[in-house]
Amino acid sequence: MSPDSVSPGKPRLTASERYSPPEIERKWLARWTADNLYAARDDDPRPKWYALTMFPYTSGDLHIGHWYAMAPSDVHARFKRMQGFNVVHPMGFDSFGLPAENAAIKRNIHPFKWTMDNVVNMRRQLRTLGAVYDWSREVITCLPEYYRWNQWLFLQFLKNGLAYRAKAPANWCDNCKTVLANEQASNGVCERCDGPVVQRDLEQWFFRITKYAEQLLDFSGLVDWPEQVTVAQRNWIGRSVGVEISFGLDAPGVADRELRVFTTRPDTIMGVTFMVLAPEHRLVAGLTTADRRAEVQAYVERTRRATEIERLSAEREKTGVFTGAYCVNKLNGDRVPIFIADYALAWYGTGAVMGVPAHDERDFAFAKKYGLPVKVVIAPSEWSGEELAQAYIEPGRMANSGQFDGLTSEKGWQAIADHIEAKGMGRRVVTYRLRDWLVSRQRYWGTPIPIVYCKACGIVPVPEDKLPVLLPEDAAFKPTGESPLGYHQAFVNTSCPKCGKPARRESDTMDTFVDSAWYHMRYTSPHYDKGMVDPVASKKWLPVDQYTGGAEHGTKHLLYARFIAKALHDLGVAHFKEPYLRLFCQGIILGEDHEKMSKSRGNVVNPDDFVSTLGADAVRCYLMFLGPWEQGGPWSTQGIMGISRWLGRVWDISTRDSSELATNGASADSVAERELVHWTHKTIKRVSLDIEKFRFNTMIAALMEYCNYLNKAWEAKAVSTETWRKAVDALLLMLAPSAPHMAEELWERNGRAYSIHNQRWPAWDEALTAEDVITLVVQVNGKVRDKLSAPAGITREEAQKLALASDKVKQHTEGKSIANVVYVPGKLVNVVVK
Repeated sequence: MSPDSVSPGKPRLTASERYSPPEIERKWLARWTADNLYAARDDDPRPKWYALTMFPYTSGDLHIGHWYAMAPSDVHARFKRMQGFNVVHPMGFDSFGLPAENAAIKRNIHPFKWTMDNVVNMRRQLRTLGAVYDWSREVITCLPEYYRWNQWLFLQFLKNGLAYRAKAPANWCDNCKTVLANEQASNGVCERCDGPVVQRDLEQWFFRITKYAEQLLDFSGLVDWPEQVTVAQRNWIGRSVGVEISFGLDAPGVADRELRVFTTRPDTIMGVTFMVLAPEHRLVAGLTTADRRAEVQAYVERTRRATEIERLSAEREKTGVFTGAYCVNKLNGDRVPIFIADYALAWYGTGAVMGVPAHDERDFAFAKKYGLPVKVVIAPSEWSGEELAQAYIEPGRMANSGQFDGLTSEKGWQAIADHIEAKGMGRRVVTYRLRDWLVSRQRYWGTPIPIVYCKACGIVPVPEDKLPVLLPEDAAFKPTGESPLGYHQAFVNTSCPKCGKPARRESDTMDTFVDSAWYHMRYTSPHYDKGMVDPVASKKWLPVDQYTGGAEHGTKHLLYARFIAKALHDLGVAHFKEPYLRLFCQGIILGEDHEKMSKSRGNVVNPDDFVSTLGADAVRCYLMFLGPWEQGGPWSTQGIMGISRWLGRVWDISTRDSSELATNGASADSVAERELVHWTHKTIKRVSLDIEKFRFNTMIAALMEYCNYLNKAWEAKAVSTETWRKAVDALLLMLAPSAPHMAEELWERNGRAYSIHNQRWPAWDEALTAEDVITLVVQVNGKVRDKLSAPAGITREEAQKLALASDKVKQHTEGKSIANVVYVPGKLVNVVVK
């Protein structure tokens, strides 16, 4: 349909009619919903575009931070839709988790009721956003229809060696009475309650994400991801290439005859003067001598109250305790004292760290503190045997290293590694900082783990045809926060699926990051009951073309989602290995006081307050205009009032009676006509490129400049009705993604056929975007002396003539000889005089 087509019988609006955002927005929301305007059809022949924004947690109310994440991403989805793509842009609710459980205890209400009441409220708020969400695809993760497939996923992982149960140290929050993944225990506190996190040894369920460490380091399948996220994931996975070497061990009562150590610096092994074991290392108890036992045990207990991040902090003073035991460096025969220290981690490498104080800053500080030798084995240039004032960590030549003396440290690395392998003392290995994903949670409000424990049969998976294992509705919550599932006899007591004898059901539930690791797949077929995803719909829509959300999820949700996708690909469930081809991470919107929004500061902005008065379109446009989306910025009530006034000017421009203008091109000013067409095409190009690149603030600025020019063109009354109406049509089409309600209303009021959101995005003619007039900067000996207007196609000779004719330039050239004239086409003339 041509944008010039007119629906008969539609009244043309006059400028005097008032713009009433709430009334207009209610009208169009009702119409779009009734017409199912934004439903994405699986059989649509147009190329697909899957746009997705990270779904919200069901906390109760949407705040302006949610809108800041969702409004601009909706603009981009609408833009792609108008470009001719079959766009699916679904929305749902991340609805399991501890906050609902805490709310249940505090309010004496069931988590399901609390959660679903919040869903109703948040869905209402989301609808006022005016987004192109296809609500027929809604996903709510706490419903059995969804979490059944979490359980099915768990069983597939179990069958294929990707899920296992093991006793391991875990981050424990005593306030929440639950285990936390390492990613959820940042800086030693629980991300949910800010309570202290300690270490406990517990039987836990894990997903074997480490099997995919190497694949997760391959980002070649990603079309466009922020470098900050890929760097964060690379650092979190922490790939290290090195050597695992054995040190000799001969301790009374200890069967082991070697202590294996991983190092990335085999060239420094001759410089080992002490050994450090993680306090959790299995050999600590056996190696500790009787006279050292009390001090070692006390240190172990203190360590268990610190998180990994605290223990590895560069700012934290390194402490340790001598065990009384020694090991032997097989390369040189040195007897090496064994300490325990909290900076060694049982789950990284072998849990043992060799101390080379001459060539490691941390080891240097530790050696100085405990009076241990510092042996130089990598010599700096011009080193003559003197004591080092600090650790030398740069390349150098081997020293005090026997047969390897004189080699560069790079060659020494390889030579010692070869020697170790040849003598059977160790081998080259690759290790990772990444640990397997701990998915057990000691809480109620989550997906039940589909496992039964039988005295006769052991660990027995629940048969797939018996899924879902339902959460009992009559759980009794305790103020301690402990999971009620362990006390729910009807849930815990069951029969073994294998032998039929009495058995006990697993009372742990799954980490809620499992829910969000594959929800993008379920949107393609939310009610499919023969699998976690309909294979036909999956191939139609997946993977996600454009994902948006916060960069803070880089080593949590985004890493887990990539792992799940790769694992499901290997299991034949997914046809893709990367879930999100493109990723854009928005910044954070701050309060009006430039501080992070929080209830305690009293600076939280409720979007409902502004939607009900200024309208959703004003909120949407302001959120895009306040600054670069990836940077965020402070909310400003004054700023949104400015946007509201601008939308009023758009209304005024778009409702003027064009019959006041020249009725045809013949009676119009050709220069004015050409200039308006130029501005229209120039703006279409700017707005198109800005939306494509998520530069929403400059996109709004371009529309504002266009409105200013339209006002000037109107006041001059020199353009034809036809040219004016095309310019206004272009304005409304460009505005449609950002202010969808207003654009729809003005489109109708200007006699255009419903709906503007089914129109094609306007195209620009590159030739018509070119400037007719340019600004030519004129310099004399490199100093700017004038700025001149010139025709866009001005030649070198013409530019030189124009520059030398300038009175301001003549002041600096008269009486001097011109040595040279430098011309940068279309930009600069530099006159060089002597």
